[in-house]
Amino acid sequence: MFSTRPPPFSLPPPCEAALRAAYARPVRAYHTAEHVGEVVAAYERVADGPGWAHPREVYWAVLCHDAIYEAGRPDNEARSAALARRLAAHWLRAADLDLDRVEALILLTARHGTLADETLGADAAHFVDCDMAILGAPPARFDAYDDAIAVEYAVVPPAAYQAGRRRFLAALLASPRIFHSDFFHDRLDAAARANLARALARLP
Repeated sequence: MFSTRPPPFSLPPPCEAALRAAYARPVRAYHTAEHVGEVVAAYERVADGPGWAHPREVYWAVLCHDAIYEAGRPDNEARSAALARRLAAHWLRAADLDLDRVEALILLTARHGTLADETLGADAAHFVDCDMAILGAPPARFDAYDDAIAVEYAVVPPAAYQAGRRRFLAALLASPRIFHSDFFHDRLDAAARANLARALARLP
């Protein structure tokens, strides 16, 4: 699922269908199956580089990390982790996943921009960086992401959204490290800073 190569384990078709259905609800602009595919591609780049200590658990966390998503809700990550547990218990017993590890990884994505490098192990650092690799995407792809986030947050009053988005982007840009791992920092930091500065300039 979402992979261009053999994954660490196979998803039974009903499990994949359930996961794809989750990513289609509610109607989304950015947090879609396409986003998961991009994170999987980043996961595969790590696999080809520094590698994963727990590839199966990280892969399942990647597939499930945004399965439940409603803009503005504070419990999306917890609900996504719960879904990951339910689906794995029903369909993936043979994969022998450490679901506590999967849950811990998914919950980290609620804290983008506030995580301390020293608290993260290598897998966790690479995992959250995979999710944030969009920040270092080519300008057109980054701008499409930025626009899509605004669409998803149309449920929030525009002034409140713009103020919150400005705080988030400015905090990232001011951080000594946008990416926690050297693997992503070395490759994407400069592009991410240029994208963030442009996004801030685009805000009213």
